[in-house]
Amino acid sequence: MNDLRYALRILLKSPGFSFIAIATLALGIGLNTSIFSLINDLFLRDLPFKEPGRVVHMYSNAKERKLLELAISAPRFQHYRDSQAIFDGFAAENVFAFTLTGLGDPVQIFGGRVTANYFDVLGVRPVRGRSFLPEEEESADVAMVTENFWQKRMGGDASVIGRSITLDGVPHTIVGILPNLPFSWVGPSAEVWTTKPYVLPGISYERMMRGSGFLRVVGRLKPGMTLEQAKAAMPPLEQSYRARYPDKIDSSSVMTLKTLPDDVTGNLRPAFATLLAAVAFVLLIACSNVANLLLVRFSGRRREIALRMAIGASRSSVVRLFVFEGLLVSVFAGIAGAFLAWYIVPSVPKMAANFLPFDPETRVQLSFPVLGFAIVMSILTGVAMGIYPALQSAREDLIEGLKEGGRGTSSSAHQLRFRKILIGAQVALSVTLLAGAALLITSFVRLNRQNIGYHCENVWIGFVNLPQAQYPDLNTRQHFAQQTLVALRAVPGLESATISADIPLLAGAGGNALYARPDGEILPIDKRAAAASHD
Repeated sequence: MNDLRYALRILLKSPGFSFIAIATLALGIGLNTSIFSLINDLFLRDLPFKEPGRVVHMYSNAKERKLLELAISAPRFQHYRDSQAIFDGFAAENVFAFTLTGLGDPVQIFGGRVTANYFDVLGVRPVRGRSFLPEEEESADVAMVTENFWQKRMGGDASVIGRSITLDGVPHTIVGILPNLPFSWVGPSAEVWTTKPYVLPGISYERMMRGSGFLRVVGRLKPGMTLEQAKAAMPPLEQSYRARYPDKIDSSSVMTLKTLPDDVTGNLRPAFATLLAAVAFVLLIACSNVANLLLVRFSGRRREIALRMAIGASRSSVVRLFVFEGLLVSVFAGIAGAFLAWYIVPSVPKMAANFLPFDPETRVQLSFPVLGFAIVMSILTGVAMGIYPALQSAREDLIEGLKEGGRGTSSSAHQLRFRKILIGAQVALSVTLLAGAALLITSFVRLNRQNIGYHCENVWIGFVNLPQAQYPDLNTRQHFAQQTLVALRAVPGLESATISADIPLLAGAGGNALYARPDGEILPIDKRAAAASHD
């Protein structure tokens, strides 16, 4: 305890050194804590699903088209639902965009049309109200909304259950309030879900049942069933589907399964691993700089160390003194870094959204695990910084130290040579670490800035979902497209405008697949509708 108090007094007597060391480390610890808080919320904190490891997402793979992770068709979903024996529950979602009216200006919101058991399979319980009932799946106009929708659009009305909202011109009764779900699972701005999962605007039921994929299918594994066992059960289901529906478009497709945690965070892991490595390099730079500062202080305290050992101090007590100094610096830096992280953390999602498919409105906060991470990082940093100067001091030659101290205040040739070596080592190490951090940050930025083959400068895109009630057939939809195109091209300052059925490379973009069968061979051709001058 005496050594700790003495180390504190030494630091207080050197405010310049203490400030520089603490500020340098606080920057590194604060940045690492901020990134870890986001990683904790995304990857480590439990998802808002019951036993998410038992929930799997099923994908269709069209090997003949070399396309992976496609949506599932309605006939395949129904066949698997009725034939499988590996899931406690099997459900589907038709990702959908609705036009909301009656709550201010008309606005387009996202969500989906789901089977009645969808949220039961996910293990999501409503915070208010109830889930959908089986008898509501095909005919009832009911809806479930998120807490964000409830608070933002309905003012947190306590009597929201039973109220009506108008979606695509049709009144829907709100039966439940859902917790806010992960952005990487539900997509941007997902706020409302209804039943009637087999409704596709402008597409007949007969056409929909030909085998085109549009459903996101999930299943909850039975207790004791592993993912490997579930994968092994897929080929028999695929064969039975192929035998029953040989003429379906997707008859030759094969299935893959992913657990929900991997599916929710899998596409974000490489980018955040790169970013975490980059800020770790920043912390290493800070540690090396402060460790070198401690070594310089050690070279100026050689006489003090020699006197301590001359009057009976053990080498272990000298080591302990330097370690305590490093720990005190790192603890104070950890406190300052936590405050810095508390200030930075709310801005991290907004910055991450510039490079990743990430919701800028994601709420990230400093939690106890994150603060624990900061504390552990501070302690490890202190030990790492203090151990080398401490060992150097323990090996100090007693007679040489006393002689050097008697030469007055001027630095000896040995001290000057030692400090020059330290400066050179510090510069070399800092340049190396900075180069590594720069390469990692460059890699992080390039992850989402690949050349996609399009000129994207000054190009704006938008998406409009036409309500089935107002635009029931092809003629009404074409008329809307023509009017919209004329209006857009008349906007001052707009050089050109066009309309298409989808946006290139946009995840989940739709289209129609045409299948020609010369000589019995399936040759898939993707068709996209576009206005003239689309290029």
